[in-house]
Amino acid sequence: MKILVTGAKGFVGRNLCSQLNNIKEGKALWYKGVQIDDVFEYDLGSTQEELDHYCAEADFVFNLAGVNRPQNQEEFMQGNYGFASTLLDTLKVHKNICPVMLSSSVQASLTGRFGNSKYGHSKKAGEDLFLQYGQEVGAKILIYRFPNLFGKWCRPNYNSAIATFCNNIANDLPIQVNDRSVEMELLYIDDLVDEMIAALVGKEHRCEFEGLNVISTEEGRYCYCPIIHKTTLGEVVDIINECALAVNPAEGKVQIAMAVPQGSLEYKLMTTYLSYLPQYKTVIDLKMNVDHRGSFTELIHTLNNGQVSININKPGITKGEHWHHSKWETFIVVAGHALIQLRKEGTKEVWSYEVSGEKIQAVHMLPGYTHNIINLSETEDLVTVMYCNEVFNPNRADTYFDPVEKK
Repeated sequence: MKILVTGAKGFVGRNLCSQLNNIKEGKALWYKGVQIDDVFEYDLGSTQEELDHYCAEADFVFNLAGVNRPQNQEEFMQGNYGFASTLLDTLKVHKNICPVMLSSSVQASLTGRFGNSKYGHSKKAGEDLFLQYGQEVGAKILIYRFPNLFGKWCRPNYNSAIATFCNNIANDLPIQVNDRSVEMELLYIDDLVDEMIAALVGKEHRCEFEGLNVISTEEGRYCYCPIIHKTTLGEVVDIINECALAVNPAEGKVQIAMAVPQGSLEYKLMTTYLSYLPQYKTVIDLKMNVDHRGSFTELIHTLNNGQVSININKPGITKGEHWHHSKWETFIVVAGHALIQLRKEGTKEVWSYEVSGEKIQAVHMLPGYTHNIINLSETEDLVTVMYCNEVFNPNRADTYFDPVEKK
């Protein structure tokens, strides 16, 4: 299958083309039934000759070209309707009746606050042109009315508030929020790309519109992505600020792992925020607690599920020799050679585990068992990843000294 993408260098086009090329190169095998031989990328700077060639060869067209922020309002119609006419006329010349997708906008509904939108009128004109073209030549037409889109590679200070907020907060620039209660419908770029790739094999979601409301129906004239997040402007800003604090904590603080379940709005906003992070914020100095025995460094805290740390034992050094009432730990040696020992309080039997970075294993430190970790090497440091089910609380440490092996 040969795919033509117009507007290939724009936000949606760039994300779509990157994934289409991943499929073409065999890097995204989970898209079952999608075979791509060529991706034709058309944008500003491309020639009419290139468009001719692409329209002659294409098996599917994604028309993402359009104008969002013109110098004057008349450019809306020229950019959004005019190029659509050129594209369809070129397909006609080559008698190519392959499926054609059109990126439209919810503003094309011309209802509510969009009633007088010149941008909406230009998008609606484009929709009508495509529907007429489909009836005339018998081509399959897929019209998507996009709500607010967000994700990586979106241009800030252009047509996406989320891109602007993420960019400004990441770069310590001010943001302006006039009304936190403004309702938003958000579509994440990866969800949209998945829907568009599904359309290649006839698995698009069809609908009709009642104003801004989507009415799902298999015979609908329009298409939609079913994964939409309904929220408010205030909630979006709060989540982005939370992302910023989690990724770059205040000096002396440990990173907090936010609750970002896969598929959630928080997950997608965190991913988007990270894509705007400047170089100097991608590295964080961690507080190393160093003494003659080695070091102990907290790597990350979670809100409800404890912390992860890295521990270094100098050669021959023993650490631990304590037990806990309720908290538990897991030791994972990733470099070096160690002996881990546990003994249940009130008993004499010692459990011993010889472990090394050559065969990585996890050893649980059980509640009520005193435990230690010994570096068996006389020359090399021992490096251990340690998980604890709770963040250390110095006011209630739940840690009690007792050597594993009594003298």
